[in-house]
Amino acid sequence: MIRARRTWAAAAAALTLLGVAPAAAHAAPRPPGTPSVPATPAGNADLPRGWQVTGTGDDRALQWRSPRNVPHGDARVEFHADGRLLGVPEPDDDGRTFRLPLRDTGPAALDGLEDLQVLAAGRRLDEEPGASARERRPSQAPPAKLPPQLPAGTVDPGTPGRFATTTGEYTLAPVRLPGLTAPVEMRGVVVAPKGATGKRPLALFLHGRHATCYVPGQGEEAVTIDWPCADDARPIPSHRGYLQDQKLLASQGYVTVSISANGINGQDGDLEDGGAQARSSLVRSHLDRWADWATRPATAPTAVRGGPKADLSRVLLVGHSRGGEGVDRAAMDSLYPPPADQDGAPGRPRWNIRGTVLVGPTAFGQNPVPDVPSLTILPGCDGDVSDLQGQLYVDGTRGVSRGRALHSAVHITGANHNYFNSEWTPGQAEAPASDDFWDDPEGRDPVCSVGSPTRLTAEQQHRAGATYIAAAARLFIAGDDRVRELIDGTGRRAPSADPARVLTHAVGAGRGAGLLPDGGVEVTGGRLCSAVDPDPAAACLGENARGASPHFAYWQPEREVGRGAVALDWAAPGAPARIRPQAPVSLEGAQSLALRVIVPPGSTGTRLDVSVTDADGKRATLGGIRADGLPGSDRTASYWAQELRVPLTAAARTGIDLRRIASLELTPRSRSGQAWLMDAYAWQPGTPRVRPAPLARVDVGRTTVQEGDDGERTYRVPVRVSGKNGGTVRTYVTDPVTGVTEHRLVNVRPGGSGIDVTVKVAGNTRYSWDTSHDLLVKAVRGSVVGSYAGGVTVQNDDPMPEVAVSPVADEVTEGQPLRWRVTLSEPADVHVGSLLLPVPDDTRPELSTKDVDPDWLLENAWEVPDGEVPLSRLEYLSLWALVPPGETDAEVTVPTVRDEVAEPAEYIGWQPTDDAGEPQGPVLNGTVLDAS
Repeated sequence: MIRARRTWAAAAAALTLLGVAPAAAHAAPRPPGTPSVPATPAGNADLPRGWQVTGTGDDRALQWRSPRNVPHGDARVEFHADGRLLGVPEPDDDGRTFRLPLRDTGPAALDGLEDLQVLAAGRRLDEEPGASARERRPSQAPPAKLPPQLPAGTVDPGTPGRFATTTGEYTLAPVRLPGLTAPVEMRGVVVAPKGATGKRPLALFLHGRHATCYVPGQGEEAVTIDWPCADDARPIPSHRGYLQDQKLLASQGYVTVSISANGINGQDGDLEDGGAQARSSLVRSHLDRWADWATRPATAPTAVRGGPKADLSRVLLVGHSRGGEGVDRAAMDSLYPPPADQDGAPGRPRWNIRGTVLVGPTAFGQNPVPDVPSLTILPGCDGDVSDLQGQLYVDGTRGVSRGRALHSAVHITGANHNYFNSEWTPGQAEAPASDDFWDDPEGRDPVCSVGSPTRLTAEQQHRAGATYIAAAARLFIAGDDRVRELIDGTGRRAPSADPARVLTHAVGAGRGAGLLPDGGVEVTGGRLCSAVDPDPAAACLGENARGASPHFAYWQPEREVGRGAVALDWAAPGAPARIRPQAPVSLEGAQSLALRVIVPPGSTGTRLDVSVTDADGKRATLGGIRADGLPGSDRTASYWAQELRVPLTAAARTGIDLRRIASLELTPRSRSGQAWLMDAYAWQPGTPRVRPAPLARVDVGRTTVQEGDDGERTYRVPVRVSGKNGGTVRTYVTDPVTGVTEHRLVNVRPGGSGIDVTVKVAGNTRYSWDTSHDLLVKAVRGSVVGSYAGGVTVQNDDPMPEVAVSPVADEVTEGQPLRWRVTLSEPADVHVGSLLLPVPDDTRPELSTKDVDPDWLLENAWEVPDGEVPLSRLEYLSLWALVPPGETDAEVTVPTVRDEVAEPAEYIGWQPTDDAGEPQGPVLNGTVLDAS
C-alpha cells in the first residue's frame, strides 16, 4: 500500500473553508458526528490515518483520532502547525477523538503551513506507535544512574507530629460559577488534629483535572469527564487522594480540607483560561465558609466541629496540576480582587494566604503571584504536564515585585504526575487509574519506565510529596527558618522523603541584586538565547537536544521575548563567557553568589570558574562550580537549572568594590561541554518577612460583535486595570489573517488601561466565517495578570449561499475525466461548496482504484491500496466540490486512466452533503465506458 505524502500548502484550500481557531481560543464546541475527508498532511511526513476534516459549512472541523485512549488529564491537548498553536480542540466522549472547528481564521494564515502536530505540554500525541522510540532507540540506552544522596538537613518535616487525627466529610449546596452551565459541588474531606487547643492553621488541597465519573466494574471505557454524572455512574473521589498528606499535616497541628472540583473538570473545556478563575472561585468559596465557621462554630458541619477552630490568618493552599494553577489564582484574587463579573466567590477575603504548594502544576497563563511564597514540585517523570511548565511559577516572579517572597522549585527524580493523588494511582484508587508516564512499545525509557533504578514506586513518591508539602507548611506558616535549607538550593535533604532524589533551587527570599540574561545584558564568549523561538539559531535548546527544559516551556506566541538564558558551548577549556548588565549591580552584604546553571542531562563533571569585575576594572575569581546533569531521556524535561553558590570571601580579600559589579565571567575548565546560565543573585541566609506590594492588576476580556452589512466599525479589546499603582506588562497581538504576533511593553495604571488594541471591522453582505483578533498579556514589573487572554471575535452574519452540483461530463470513455460543476446562488468570501461521499452499489460494476489516476487517489483517498478495490470501499475517499472566494462556480473531476483490458461500463456514485452532513440533493452518477 502507498500512502499519501503531501504538503499542507498543496491542499490549503481544503482547510481554508472556515479557518482555524485562534491561539488563545477556548476549546471549541463539539460538532455533531459527520462524514469525514482526510486532512492535509504536514510537511513531507506520512500523515497518520487519525487526521481528518469532518463536517461541512459551519460544522467543519479539523479532527484527530488517537489510535489509543488519551486519558483525561491536566495538560491541554493542542493542535500545532509549522511551530505555532492552531487551537485547542474539544475531546469527544470516546477518549480518542479531538475536533477543532475551522471557522475563526482567514485563509492566508494557513498558506504554507507544515508539520501538523498534536501536543500536550510539549509531548507529541500523534506519532505512530513506536515511531519516536525508533528515532531515540531507548532500548540501546543504558539504565540511568541515581544521583548521589544529599546530606540530611537539621530538621525533617516529614516526621509525624504528636497529634492523633480525625477524618470526616461535608457536603454543602452547590455553587454557580461564571462560564459554567451546571452548578459545582461544594464537598470537602476534613482531617484535623485530635486534642489540639486554640486556633490552628488551615491547609486547603485542590485536585487537578481528572476524569469525573465512572461505572463500577466497567473498566476504563466507562470513565468519562462529564458533569453531572450519568444515573448509572459515580463521581470519582479525587478529593480523597491526599489523605496521606492531610494526616501528616494534621498530626503536626494543622486543620486540613481537600475539596472536590469535578464540576469544573467536567466543564472547563469551554473556558478560555482552562478553568483557573473558576477553581479560584471555588477555593475562595470554601474559605469563605470556613471564615463563617470560625466565628460561628455552631453552624459548622460535623466534620468541621470535630477539630479545633481554623485560623484563617494562616492559610496554606496546596494544588495539584490544574489545581496548582487554581490555587495560585486564588492567592492572586485574595490580594488583588478580580472583576466581579468573572468571579463566583463572595465578598472581601477574610483570610490570609501565607504560601502555596503547586504539585506538577499547569501554567497556561504563566503569570504567578510574586508576593506569596510558593513551592513547586516538579515530577521528573511527569507524563501529563510533561514539559514541567510549573517551573514558570519560580522564573516568572523575577523582577516583578519586591523579591522578598521565596519561590522554590523541588525536582523529584522518578516521580510521575498521578501518584501524588492516591485516587489516581492503580491499586489504590476507587475508580480505574493508570501510570501517566507512557511506555513506548519499541523500547523502555532508561529513566522513567517502571523498574528503572531511577523510577519511584507509588508509595515512595507519595511519601516524598507529603514531606515537601509539610516542609512548605513549616516554613511558610510556622516560620521555621531551619527548613529553608531543604527547599532553597542549599543542598540538604529531608530523610522522610528517602529514597527519592530531590534537588531544589529558588529565587526571591531577599536575594540581592540579580543578573538576569533577559534583563538587557551584553554577552561575549557565549550567546543570549531565547526560551521560545522557532529559529534553532536563536533558541536556547537546539534541535538535537535530548529532551526539553522546564525553563523554556512553550507559551502561546510562536516567538516570545523577555525570556532567555546565556548559552555556553565549548570544545576546549579556558575561553570565558562574559556577561555585562546595563548598569553595575551590588553584591555588598551577601555571603555568596548563587547561580542557577543548566547542564545537559546525563552529563558529568562540568566545571566552570566564576569571576567578577567591578566598575573600575578590578577582577576577582570567586571559585569554581561543578555540576552533573540530571538523569534524563528524550521523553523527559531534564534540562533543569541547579543552584550553585560560590562564596564572596575571595572578592573581599582582593579589595574589589562589591557595590559596583560590572560583569560576571564563567570560564570552562572541563574539556568540552555545554551550559546555560539562567540567572545569578547575591545570596545570604534567612527568610525575610513578606509584605505584598500594591500592584496593578490586568484582566483581558473578550467581546463578540457582528460584522454588519456595510461601513467600517472600530472595536477595542476590553481590558480592565485595577489596584493602586502602575506597572508594566508585555502584550502579544495576533493577526488573524497572517498569524503573525506582535509584542510590545505597555505601562498600565488603574483607571486607564494603557492597553489599546483596536480592531477594524468592514461590513458586507457576503458569507464568510467568524474571525478572532487575540490579545495575550504577561506581567513584567509592578503588576499581576488575572485573565491573560481575550480579544474581539467578529461573527459572520450573512447566510451561506445555496449550493447545487450538476453534471458536466458524467459519461466518459476511460482516459477522460468525469466532471461535475458546483454552483453557488451568490459569491462568498470563503471557499463554499459540498462534500461528495462515494455511494456503494452492489448491483453493477463499480469504478475501482485501478481505473483512476494514482496521484488523484493519493490526494483524495490518502492511499493506493494493494490490488483492486472499488472506490466506494475506501475508508477515507471523499471529494470537496468547492467554489473559490468571489466566484459562483467551479468544477470537480475524477481523472480516469485507459487500460488495455476489455471490461463493461463501470460506475461511481457521489452523494453531496450539506452543512449538517445530510444528503444535499440526488446522488450524482458517473459512468466510464471501455475504450477498447
